[in-house]
Amino acid sequence: MTDAISSFGAVGRPVSIHTDDAAKARLKGRYRTETRFKWLGAGAVALAGLFLVLLLSTIVTQAIPALRQNYVTLPIDLSAAKVDPAKLDEVNYDAIAQEALTAKFPDVTSRQDKRLLRGLISTGTGVFLRKDIAADPGMLGGTVDYAVPLDDFADLYLKGLLADVGSDESISTSVTPSQTSGDIDLTFGDDAMLALARGHGATEGENGMFTLTSGASSLLVAFNGGTVKLTSLSPAANGTVIAKGTVIEALDSTAPAASGQAFLRVIETPEASRKISDKVIVWLDTLKSAGLIESRFNSIFFFTGASREPELAGVWGAVVGSFLTMIVTLAIAFPIGVSAAIYLEEFAPKNRLTTMIEVNINNLAAVPSIVFGLLGLAVFLNFFGMPRSAPVVGGMVLALMTLPIIIIASRASLRAVPPSIREAALGIGASKVQTVFHHVLPLAMPGIMTGTILGMAHALGETAPLLMIGMVAFIVDIPGGFTDPATILPVQIFMWADFPEAGFQQKTSAAILILLVFLVIMNAIAVILRRRFERRW
Repeated sequence: MTDAISSFGAVGRPVSIHTDDAAKARLKGRYRTETRFKWLGAGAVALAGLFLVLLLSTIVTQAIPALRQNYVTLPIDLSAAKVDPAKLDEVNYDAIAQEALTAKFPDVTSRQDKRLLRGLISTGTGVFLRKDIAADPGMLGGTVDYAVPLDDFADLYLKGLLADVGSDESISTSVTPSQTSGDIDLTFGDDAMLALARGHGATEGENGMFTLTSGASSLLVAFNGGTVKLTSLSPAANGTVIAKGTVIEALDSTAPAASGQAFLRVIETPEASRKISDKVIVWLDTLKSAGLIESRFNSIFFFTGASREPELAGVWGAVVGSFLTMIVTLAIAFPIGVSAAIYLEEFAPKNRLTTMIEVNINNLAAVPSIVFGLLGLAVFLNFFGMPRSAPVVGGMVLALMTLPIIIIASRASLRAVPPSIREAALGIGASKVQTVFHHVLPLAMPGIMTGTILGMAHALGETAPLLMIGMVAFIVDIPGGFTDPATILPVQIFMWADFPEAGFQQKTSAAILILLVFLVIMNAIAVILRRRFERRW
């Protein structure tokens, strides 16, 4: 009786190695392993997506400031006394714009301050003004309000990228100046400013005096129509404070400012740690409060060439160079690659020679791209003497690099066409050439086009081979042909990333964004072609 129960179980069913407790435990273990694997896979996908989102968000947030440019509107004197209509090319347009700017700040008299003030506007102002006058001669003969681009540091400050500036806060005590300009003394009605100076990095010295060095935050007091930068503060009798300061904007009078009539602005970033001085900040804020500064779409970035000045640098030259280079690459790589694939797949005999060719093609697809650059340097430039940094040479180098990709993709597409297509064509009397070009090739063309576009997208993102043939040269002019000096977007990004100016950081991210847009478009076209024309056999 006991044996029957042990053989058939308590309910009389036979016990098997697939249904006993050990088997159930193993089954649960497999289920747990499968669940863990699924969760690990989902976690890997989520982690990759997180890094992708982080990368794109970083690029986009850094690129957005480059899409806008700040301009200041100035009354430009284009009267006959300043501009001779018969000698437009001999006029110093930069000086005319700088005079209009300095006229806005008549209290700026020192040579150093005037040079600093003139540096607020871009060095390319004269070029833009000359072009606009040539396009619209009606500007001549009087004074016109003309918007000129600001210098890169001024532009970055107005975008909030150079200095951490707090809002204006009213001072709850009286402020009395000793004079209206130069180095002056300010008398504050209470000692609250001492604690404020201590909290913003002022150095405490003898007799309770606090000194605001260039390593401390800047304290600017605005009242009586002017602005004073505090340099030191000392306690005085009756709980008052005497501060020494330098007038940045002249005061209207020496009358005391009552409580709430003076305002304090704190620039948290020390002057020694930023590329813009307190004077420039005050001048920019004055222009902005007067409604003379506006932010516009940065057409300079999209429609001009390279420049050493960040506010004048654009990507149009690199975009045109990339377009010309890709035309050469496509014109060479596509017909040669497809022809080679057709021959190897449809006509070539299967022997050691074709096997060796196929192996070498597969190996070339994995060769580092800089090797093709060395080949282009040795053959196209040194041996044939072709023009350096030209799209025709860059296109030929990238065509050599893209050829293996196109050949492999084209052969795979031709191989995917069912043999029955070939047999049916041959059966009704078509020749081998007719069979391939009238029947097989049209059916394989969607896959060939997809592989070609992906290969071109890969070529568009290459930098190393083009550095070897001189396309890293600084090219200001927009290329007008295949033999003109040019650069392409990846190389332009490489050069901008190496520049120390802060303005190029945003330009670099914006150029990366443009390159990504081109790559996404090219890949999207490949996907659309594949889905539109692909046939399932």
